[in-house]
Amino acid sequence: MNSAETHHLLGAYLLGGLDAEDLQAFETHLQECGQCRKELAGLEKVPMMLDALPVPDAVALTVAPGAADPLPPSDPAPLLRKLARRRRTLRRRWTALAGAAAAACLALGLAAGPLLARPPQPDATYSVQSAGGLQFSIDLARKTWGTELAVNGSSLPQDGTLSLWVRDRAGGEDRACAWTATPSGRVRITGATPVQLGSISSVELRDGTQRAVAVVTVP
Repeated sequence: MNSAETHHLLGAYLLGGLDAEDLQAFETHLQECGQCRKELAGLEKVPMMLDALPVPDAVALTVAPGAADPLPPSDPAPLLRKLARRRRTLRRRWTALAGAAAAACLALGLAAGPLLARPPQPDATYSVQSAGGLQFSIDLARKTWGTELAVNGSSLPQDGTLSLWVRDRAGGEDRACAWTATPSGRVRITGATPVQLGSISSVELRDGTQRAVAVVTVP
């Protein structure tokens, strides 16, 4: 096969219609022929356009102007039909695969959504209320490093610095967090202590003078 004959394989190469022998010959030719490389770059969108074209319309393109029948006998219609079927089969497979993957992701998202949206549940919750209206609740959550304390309070002292102290069963104590009192007397804050939950005997809310204004006893 001479260079001119190889050049004419460009269209079949573009559509994936070459057998192994012709494919190797054309790719060798392509490395040496700048004209073929230029034409190939200009035609790279043709397969995509053919995918969008119904097969009867593509076959009609092979009919000579004014003729009633396709061109003989090198009629490319069988090749067009074969390539169209192959492209459409591949497209259906990819569409089905993408649809299955999307459905799986959606199902996983619907199943996991409520779990992800649900806040972590505390391991223990305690609350106290004084005659003066003070309300103080605390959630305790076990952590590998100790205990997390989530505080929710209202009608607390409105000035000074408030602090949360954890007392362990051996008599030691640790300050879990501190904050400036709010004018509304409300607070939501999270603190932490290295004391493990099972070792906590009580949690105290103290004002700026270190007086305990609320005490939660942990059984």
